[in-house]
Amino acid sequence: MGFTPLAGTRAPVRVWTDPYAIEAQAAKQLRNIGALPWVQGVAVMPDVHFGKGATVGSVIAMRQAVSPAAVGVDIGCGMSAVRTSLTAADLPDDLGGLRSAIEATIPVGFAQRQDQVDTRRVRGLEQAGWDDFWGRFAGLDRRVAQLETRARRQLGTLGGGNHFIEVCLEQGGADEGRVWLMLHSGSRNIGKELAERHMAVARGLPHNADLPDRDLAVFLAGTPEMDAYRRDLWWAQEYARRNRAVMLALLCGVVREHFPQVSYDEPISCHHNYVSEESYDGVDVLVTRKGAIRAGRGDLGIIPGSMGTGSYIVRGRGNPDAYCSASHGAGRRMSRAQAKRTFSTDDLAAQTAGVECRKDAGVVDEIPGAYKDITEVMAQQEDLVEVVAHLKQVVCVKG
Repeated sequence: MGFTPLAGTRAPVRVWTDPYAIEAQAAKQLRNIGALPWVQGVAVMPDVHFGKGATVGSVIAMRQAVSPAAVGVDIGCGMSAVRTSLTAADLPDDLGGLRSAIEATIPVGFAQRQDQVDTRRVRGLEQAGWDDFWGRFAGLDRRVAQLETRARRQLGTLGGGNHFIEVCLEQGGADEGRVWLMLHSGSRNIGKELAERHMAVARGLPHNADLPDRDLAVFLAGTPEMDAYRRDLWWAQEYARRNRAVMLALLCGVVREHFPQVSYDEPISCHHNYVSEESYDGVDVLVTRKGAIRAGRGDLGIIPGSMGTGSYIVRGRGNPDAYCSASHGAGRRMSRAQAKRTFSTDDLAAQTAGVECRKDAGVVDEIPGAYKDITEVMAQQEDLVEVVAHLKQVVCVKG
């Protein structure tokens, strides 16, 4: 499809969807971002929608600056997936027992563990670096010092909202019916606490006094505030990655208990709320992807739909116009409150037919109808990624 420039911005804002289809609030946010003096350029993904400060589905390249709102409060949120040796024929007709076993092993929603996961006893989990990782907690912002116990107990937990664990079947091709495991989660409460504290600091800095939106406040390179944010940011991104790794290893263990013959390919993992140091056209920039994944040439990524529509494993094409990025999912087309007003539990049951999942009022806001059409989103970014596999969930666990 290619991009369309968004008119009326200082820095180039390139849009991978119909600019006139972007909600007014989100379009205003994008113009506010494009007006910031530190911005080199913005790439807008086809799943774009309104967010706090910066739009969800935006990739922002800044020179010598970074905006915490352009990362989001769930620092390091992202996806992990692994292909198994199982096929649809190996699965029982009733998947309720498998779903229950997953829920019994991995806490969901606001739940945390009674005790910290003993990572040394988790089969298949990378063992390197855990002591150094937790040792750096003491160096984080002193205002989160009392949250270490909670952070340790939330490691290997899913969270709520749009976070999920799925068992999926590959659709079409030579591997029709191959079973995949997939999950979506981030840095839990500790990432949110760190993000909100740094956002508050940024809003109070003098150089942010005249911004069109104070939530877009930035830190500048070479300042103690930037150094403190980047220290905490890198740690929270690592927490999110390790959190997903623990859950994926535990999930593989649950499946292994049910299907002892199973084997696993190499896992795929990608952040979609994070910062990366990159260079384009000879310019070093800090790239924030808020609701976007890196799609450098050859990079494997994961783009999920909703809890009833399926997902895609993709390979990046390395498009520099998009700062080597792609969408992080389908993207919401209505707010959670609007979804609850619009849909019923009967609608949820109809739209998730054939999926072993919750179908109660507590997850109506996650109904497929509240999201954009994932097939349209994929069609709009054919120049950003190529599809490796199309997956359809048969089990979906949500908090």
